[in-house]
Parts: sequence; structure tokens; C-alpha cells
Amino acid sequence: MKQVQFYLLSQLDLDNISASEAQACELAASAWRLGKRVLISCETEQQALNIDEALWARDPDSFVPHNLSGEVTTYPTPIEISWKGKRNAQRRDLLINLQTEIPEFINSFNQIIDFVPVDETAKAQARERYKQYRQLGWQLETVQL
Repeated sequence: MKQVQFYLLSQLDLDNISASEAQACELAASAWRLGKRVLISCETEQQALNIDEALWARDPDSFVPHNLSGEVTTYPTPIEISWKGKRNAQRRDLLINLQTEIPEFINSFNQIIDFVPVDETAKAQARERYKQYRQLGWQLETVQL
């Protein structure tokens, strides 16, 4: 069954990272601890770099192995961070979507996490994605944070 979880964000952006970016890092870490392979799909390369930096800044005992799409690694990492127009072909279990539109490659996933930010423009974009997922037949769930 193909499932999308929309997380309703209740806080505004933090100092150097958006609320959705911060939540994406936490959810990716939790999924990794459950043995899932995760793709975080960002809107821009800069957003991907912000996520990369946030994951590196975690406490050493809560480190999450990750890489940016296109980085050469000896072994595949469980968490990959990509952006529009850039995607590695590695098989992943979970897509965390930070793009304003639904990525064209969603059908290679069975589970997607998406966000409904506080900002009205971003909230309207999330509603549009919600409608599109529903039209595509995905099972939808909303989670209040």
C-alpha cells in the first residue's frame, strides 16, 4: 500500500534551518534507526546543503550516516540528500519530500513523508500536493506535531 504522511508543523523557522528541514532530519534519523533507507528530496541544492550541515551538527551519539547525491562513497549510506534535477538511482524505502511539488519519481516509493508548514503560501502548496497524492490513489494520513 502506498502511503503519505503529512506532518502539520506548528512552529516557525529556526535560526538557520526551516521547521520542515529540522523535522526532516529527525524523521530521517528515526527511520534509519528502524533500518530504513531514506531519500530526502530538497527543492534546491542550498537546501540540501543546509540539511547536510544540520545532520553533521547532531550530537556524536546521535550521528546519522548520510551523503549528498553524487558524492562518491565507499559504501552506500542509509540516508541520501538530493535536490530537484539530481537523484541517485539507489533503492530507498522512504521519501521525505521538501519540494514544493510532487517529485516525478514518487512511484518508486511506498512511503512518503511531506509537510504542511505554518507559512500560508507553503501551506497552499502542501494542500495542492495532498490533492495530487489523493488523485494518484495514495493512502493519506495527517500527523499533528
